[in-house]
Amino acid sequence: MTTRAETLLLQMVGIPSPSGEEAALAAYLAEVLPDFGFESHVDDVGNVIGRRGDPTAPMIILIGHMDTVPSQIPVRLEGTVLHGRGTVDAKGPLATMICAAAEADVRGVQIVVAGVVEEETFGRGATHLAETFRPDAGFVGEPNGWAGVGIGYKGRVMLQYDASRPSVHTASPEEKATEAGVAFWNEVVGYCDRVSTGDKAFDRPIATLVEMGGTIEEASLTISVRTPPGFDLDAFELFLTGVARDGVLKIDDRTPAVRVDTGGAVVRALCAGIRARGARPKLKLKTGTADLNIVEPRWKVPMAVYGPGDSALDHTDREHIDLVEYATAIDVLRDALERLAEELAGAE
Repeated sequence: MTTRAETLLLQMVGIPSPSGEEAALAAYLAEVLPDFGFESHVDDVGNVIGRRGDPTAPMIILIGHMDTVPSQIPVRLEGTVLHGRGTVDAKGPLATMICAAAEADVRGVQIVVAGVVEEETFGRGATHLAETFRPDAGFVGEPNGWAGVGIGYKGRVMLQYDASRPSVHTASPEEKATEAGVAFWNEVVGYCDRVSTGDKAFDRPIATLVEMGGTIEEASLTISVRTPPGFDLDAFELFLTGVARDGVLKIDDRTPAVRVDTGGAVVRALCAGIRARGARPKLKLKTGTADLNIVEPRWKVPMAVYGPGDSALDHTDREHIDLVEYATAIDVLRDALERLAEELAGAE
C-alpha cells in the first residue's frame, strides 16, 4: 500500500514546475500542508510556507526548492524506484522535509517548511526568505544521500562579455571579435589557475564557458566561475575590468561560497540521526551552489544541507529516487528535528 509520504512525492513529481512556473505546485502544497498539521499560505513571490508550533518560540526552518530545470521526463514507478523530473533535485528532499517536520515530536519550538521558487535560476525565493524570516536554525534540502550531510557549497560569478571589431578580410592580421572573445576567456582561465590555493575542486575557482558565438564583427561569451570560500571577488572584478579592454562586460550574479560549522547544532543533530540508523555520516563539500549560499550569510545560524537522492542524477534524463532511501531520510530528519528542538528549547 502506498504510504502518505509516497503519495505526496508522487503528486509533487507529477506537477511540472520549471523555474518561473511553480504556481501549480505551490497551490497543491498549500492545499495539502494542513493535512500534515501545518498552517499554510503562498507568499508574495510564490513560495509556499507551512508553519506549526508556537509562533513566538525559537524557529527551525526547512527550505526546499519547488522548481526544476525545464526538460521533463516521464513519471513512472518501477518497483521502489520513482523516475521523474525533480525526484532528486529537489522535490524528493522537499517532500522529506514536509513529512519529517509533520511527524517530529517537538515542543517549545516552531517549525517552518518553505517550498521556494527559482533556485535553478537566481534564487528569488530564497532571497525573499532571507529578508523576511529570522530563524534560530535551518536545513536546506538538496540530494546528498540519506547518510550524507552537506556542509559547503561553492559560490558563483556569472559573466557576459561582448566584443565588436570592424569588418576585415580573414587574411588581415587585425584582431577579430571572435579572437577578442577567446583572448578574454583565456585571461579568465589563467586568473583562476593563478589564484588556486588547493588541488581539490572545492578549493579552486573553476571557469566554464557556458555559451559562445560570434563572427569577425561581433562576439559574445557567457562564462560561469564557481568560486571557493575566501575568493576575493573585488580583486577578480578589478582584473576583469582590465582585461575586458573595449569589450562590454556585465556581471549578472555574485553568489558567495559558504561552508558551515561542522560543530554546529544542525550538523550534530543530523549526524546523530544517521548514526542511529547504523551508518557513518558523510560530510560533503559540493562544487555547485544552493539556496544555502543565499540564506546562511544573512542569518548566520546553525545550518546544514540534507536530502535523499544521488546528486549525480541532477538535471539528467536518468533522474530517479529509491523510495526506500526516501523513507529512511524522513526518519533521519525527524530524529534530527527532535534532537535539535530539544536543544533549542533547553537553551531558552
